[in-house]
Amino acid sequence: MASQPEDIAMRLAFTLAALALLAAPAYAQTTPPAPVTSPETPQAAAPAQHHRMSMTERFANANTSHDGHLTLAQAKIGYKSVVRNFTEIDVTNKGYITEADIHTWQKAEHARTHAAQQAPVTPIKG
Repeated sequence: MASQPEDIAMRLAFTLAALALLAAPAYAQTTPPAPVTSPETPQAAAPAQHHRMSMTERFANANTSHDGHLTLAQAKIGYKSVVRNFTEIDVTNKGYITEADIHTWQKAEHARTHAAQQAPVTPIKG
């Protein structure tokens, strides 16, 4: 027959094992608590999709003087995509560009790119 301390230890181990096995399924079925929202604070809406700004919107945002003339300094802050081509866009060297100047430059660039792609390749005779 087992001694009394060993018998108590075995019963305790068996009881703890049984409790652990019984508690595991119950723990696995619990769901996380729902977030608490107060009536004063509306729930955050789903994040808005990224809005791609049109050229007109970018120009209007960058033209901080709202005079229709975008300077190089304004372009550096709010319309960075025209900065590297600013001198090409400002063909009359006014020191500023307009939306019409940008449209004209974009059309010319498109035509130049399209013409380069369509140019026939002539074989070199040797």
